[in-house]
Amino acid sequence: MLPLHNMAPTKAIQHASEGGWICPLECELRALLQQRIMVLDGGMGTMIQQHKLEEEDFRGDEFKEHPLLLKGNNDLLSLTQPDIIHKIHKEYLLAGADIIETNTFSSTSVAQTDYGLEHMAYRLNKASAELARRAADEVAKLTGGKRYVAGAVGPTNRTLSVSPSVERPDFRNITFDELVESYSEQVRGLLDGGADILLVETIFDTANAKAALFAIDLLFEESYERKPIFISGTIVDRSGRTLSGQTGEAFVVSVSHMNPLCIGLNCALGAIEMRPFIEAIGKSTTAFIICYPNAGLPNTFGGYDETPEVTASNLKEFATDGLVNIVGGCCGTTPGHIRAISEGVKLCHPRVPAADIYQDYMLLSGLEPFRIGPYTNFVNIGERCNVAGSRKFAKLIMSGNYEEALSIAKAQVEMGAQVLDINMDEGMLEGPSAMARFCNLIASEPDIARVPLCIDSSNFSVIEAGLKCCQGKCIVNSISLKEGEEEFLHRAGTVKRYGAAVVVMAFDEEGQAADTERKVEICTRAYGLLVNKVGFDPNDIIFDPNILTIGTGMEEHNDYAIYFIRATKVIKEKLPRARVSGGLSNLSFSFRGMEAIREAMHGAFLYHAIKDGMDMGIVNAGNLPVYDDIDKELLSLCENLIWNRDAEATEKLLAYAQNHVKGAKKVVQTDEWREGNVEERLEYALIKGIDKYVVEDMEECKAQVDRYTRPLHIIEGPLMNGMKVVGDLFGAGKMFLPQVIKSARVMKKAVGFLIPFMEKEREEMMALSGSTEEMDPYQGTIVLATVKGDVHDIGKNIVGVVLGCNNFRVIDLGVMVPCDRILREAITHKADIIGLSGLITPSLDEMIYVAKEMERLGMTTPLLIGGATTSKMHTAVKIAPRYTSPAIHVLDASRSVVVCSQLLDEAMRDEYFEDVKEEYEEIRQEHYDSLKDRRYLSLSQARDKALHIDWLSLPQPVRPQFLGTRVFECYDLHSLLAFIDWKPFFDVWQLRGKYPNRGYPKIFKDKTVGVEARRVFDEAQQMLNQMIDSGSLTGRGLVGFWRAQSDGDDIRVYKDAVAVHSDSEPIGTFHGLRQQAEKDGSSSERYLCVADFVAPVDSGVTDYVGAFAVAVFGAEELSQQFQAKGDDYSSIMVKALADRLAEAFAEELHARVRKELWGYSTDEALQASDLHRIRYQGIRPAAGYPSQPDHTEKSTMWSLAGIQEKTGIYLTESLAMMPAASVSGLYFSHSKASYFAVGKITKEQVEDYAARKGMQVEEAERWLAPILGYDSEA
Repeated sequence: MLPLHNMAPTKAIQHASEGGWICPLECELRALLQQRIMVLDGGMGTMIQQHKLEEEDFRGDEFKEHPLLLKGNNDLLSLTQPDIIHKIHKEYLLAGADIIETNTFSSTSVAQTDYGLEHMAYRLNKASAELARRAADEVAKLTGGKRYVAGAVGPTNRTLSVSPSVERPDFRNITFDELVESYSEQVRGLLDGGADILLVETIFDTANAKAALFAIDLLFEESYERKPIFISGTIVDRSGRTLSGQTGEAFVVSVSHMNPLCIGLNCALGAIEMRPFIEAIGKSTTAFIICYPNAGLPNTFGGYDETPEVTASNLKEFATDGLVNIVGGCCGTTPGHIRAISEGVKLCHPRVPAADIYQDYMLLSGLEPFRIGPYTNFVNIGERCNVAGSRKFAKLIMSGNYEEALSIAKAQVEMGAQVLDINMDEGMLEGPSAMARFCNLIASEPDIARVPLCIDSSNFSVIEAGLKCCQGKCIVNSISLKEGEEEFLHRAGTVKRYGAAVVVMAFDEEGQAADTERKVEICTRAYGLLVNKVGFDPNDIIFDPNILTIGTGMEEHNDYAIYFIRATKVIKEKLPRARVSGGLSNLSFSFRGMEAIREAMHGAFLYHAIKDGMDMGIVNAGNLPVYDDIDKELLSLCENLIWNRDAEATEKLLAYAQNHVKGAKKVVQTDEWREGNVEERLEYALIKGIDKYVVEDMEECKAQVDRYTRPLHIIEGPLMNGMKVVGDLFGAGKMFLPQVIKSARVMKKAVGFLIPFMEKEREEMMALSGSTEEMDPYQGTIVLATVKGDVHDIGKNIVGVVLGCNNFRVIDLGVMVPCDRILREAITHKADIIGLSGLITPSLDEMIYVAKEMERLGMTTPLLIGGATTSKMHTAVKIAPRYTSPAIHVLDASRSVVVCSQLLDEAMRDEYFEDVKEEYEEIRQEHYDSLKDRRYLSLSQARDKALHIDWLSLPQPVRPQFLGTRVFECYDLHSLLAFIDWKPFFDVWQLRGKYPNRGYPKIFKDKTVGVEARRVFDEAQQMLNQMIDSGSLTGRGLVGFWRAQSDGDDIRVYKDAVAVHSDSEPIGTFHGLRQQAEKDGSSSERYLCVADFVAPVDSGVTDYVGAFAVAVFGAEELSQQFQAKGDDYSSIMVKALADRLAEAFAEELHARVRKELWGYSTDEALQASDLHRIRYQGIRPAAGYPSQPDHTEKSTMWSLAGIQEKTGIYLTESLAMMPAASVSGLYFSHSKASYFAVGKITKEQVEDYAARKGMQVEEAERWLAPILGYDSEA
């Protein structure tokens, strides 16, 4: 067996200091993956089955006398039937595979033990790699294209995270060390046989994969050149988890320490079922994404029915949506599948991995990911599973009662511990075995295993014992420099190889740092060693600058708290991305036995330490007091002691303890608060987390029928008021998560008391309405869910009860609900509204994902967003833009009824949604305008992330009915009246109704402006008809169509229907501007330019573009006549009406273009209101507006179409159109063409744009001044 603990990563240290471990082959593959989507081969077993081999075929000559049956040992065929394996490899290569996997899925000694061939493991792997190498080289020589061999490293048939024994959940039939030894043998054979890549695949237990990665890293350190590593997990069903319980995101966190070139999923699912999980992984990694699903789900006989065309179509959709870099097949796929996949993706652009995802986050994982970022509240590391810190825990462990000890761990998580500290340092314990046993038991309890572990020991062998049992990414607590740099580097390298974060204590060879300067000095030195020599990600470094005991009576200890807080501040400023933690109990050790004093000291200390950057601490989750709730006298004494403001602070605190506490656990055991009124008592109980009297107080509230006529009013009143205070305290850092959880439990109990009364009220309301069982008695159906990753449901439950009492049918899906289930249930129940809830920040990302999925699936169900962490700003900026149907933030339960009612009212819905969209657009604009440090992509990056349309597979662009221009003289203005959008007309007169009487014609019902709006409108109708009938106003316009192709960000326009090549001379060029402002990292939004909507010149697809200009003539003369008469009202009215007519002209003409003149949407049948809401195909962006903010593009349009000569519409020196009532723009017909705002751009793009237009940069800056993302005068 390999002596694991003696292998220091010396080469890793050397390589890390030189800038990383990237090998030449990895650089080669990285370049290829940036250029195109690569193809992996398909199922080896599927092809072997087609040969219908029997026992003698598997045995061959060499194993004729072997005592065990060998049929089914496919890997053995590399020795006994090499020609078959070689032929299968070549079939996949000739079908288009760039990479083939070796026939070694089960070629570990562990897996081969079932056949009695464990001694053959090395030879099997070497022979298989050589076979694949030969096939790859032969096909490369034949085709001229290089092919690669991936050494397949399977999961084995054992698992480190799951017990094979129901009775013994801590039992394992394999150890980490045994797996490392077995994997080492396999990998040596693969590398010796010529494998280019190591593919650790079909991972159903991440702990097994970590053993494989550990073995690989050791071999790379000792004797082998580094090779690229691919990692592929297996999600076993639609729950989105591996067999050992991890989510895909947690899996990524757990294995990312090896910096794999590719990471992804294979097996178990077909492509359709795999999609949400591939998307989730893609959003969690900077690596390239590999995906090779089964040919659908297995049929009842275990076979696979999905055809090559279906598999290829599904994977092509992945590619088109930018989800993948390598695609292939697993079970049930054949060379036919790979050929179809290769053809399907060859023109698709590869996924562009995020460059800096979670760059400021510490990433940890249990069964679920835990991300600690810049805005994460204080992280509670539960301390009770520590034999040195908890007498109860120590007693249970020492007596061998591990199962009951597990209940302490569970209680810590339930009380708010986000990381669980495990410590087995006790002289009478066999530390490594105790640690391993307890960690294995934790793995059997999902409610505990979902959080990351902190493996805590002063004995490094105990730490390693814990790490070998954890599939997630742990924290190691701790290492230090006290034994010198060599040992420090050795241990740090080992921790990194296990994939853990590390706590570094402020110790060095001279001992423990006490003052600020020494703490900072040691931490700075350790940081340099970890980052520069070991290659640690700074985010994985946690410093513990030593919380030392104060109040000891010794003067030299008086500043210890100050030293820690000051050191914390300096460390956070000086050592980027490192975190700070500490063991809180040390601070108050002088007052042991006086729990109320200790808890007050801890609460006060944390309040100040967190302000200066303390990120986490080992605490007794649930026993921290709220800062504002500490008795004022006690708080003052504690702060005097912490800040050393009073030389007699210790004595005064002791005196306080003797006079007030006398050993009692609680600071003040008094019921004085019970003397207040019932509202005050309920609020107090919520803040304090006291549920003793809550039912009694709720009964008193319920009895006050004059004040609380409905149970709902009690929730909206005192209960909500109390929770608002809790939220304020939590946000201010004066209350910690455990206290919030206690408050929520009180709330839940209070609401639970009211539920029967609210249900009864609902039934009575139904009875009064005359509803019968045969009729649907509900206003509508609402599906509510706390999103995946979040377990908080108090707020959601309240919303559900409130909505139910208001006659809505509520389907509550509970907590931790994945996106696919939410949407599936919404469809099943025919939901009218979907409501998403969440308390923690990651929930926001999940809500964004749900909105994007709803959009992708073409859903139109309104989406409500609620929960403590949500906001109107976040909804407007991050969620609403992802979903074209309503996505609306609901502040609290009391507002949910109004919002739902409006969304389900056919008469109100559209106007309400338009009102919300307008408000959210303003919020978004204010948000973006307020960003001082807006980040931008380089122009090349933005172009890489452009909208890439698959022009070959989509319907070909429709040829317009004519090419060139057509002029419309004396247009029938009466035909335009039905197309007028009257809302801007009322805006001119500053007439704005209040909801729900905002738009036309509802504004006439508004109590404030309705009468005036009706008067102005009637006068407008009279004047409009008079002007049209008299001929005072006339309409004239032009439409033109041309052959067009895009060339980068430009659109080239060609004469007539000529054949166009890249060197063809255009008769005009429209220049586009591309979005550059960085979008949300979790978003797959493209960076748009109008040129994206036209087929590229080298696509072979013939495309077209249109242009138009329309105007209403005569308004200026009429306006001047009225003005000369002193009739300003009529003067303004004429201009306002002419403006409305011109816009209606553009709207009506665009409809004719779509249905007749261009004819790409001949079946369109839309109302005017639909046209105003842009519910048609195609767009007509105008120069000088958001999609093309440059007014000079009008000059190109005027020149190309001869607009002034043919219509009389001309451009002023400032490129304004005359007459003023004029509208112009371009026409785009593609179904994916959409309006967008270019937004701010960088000088790089301005310079590029000016060069393309042949314009001076200064002139371009003048025209583009409103969108410059920089100071052009600087």
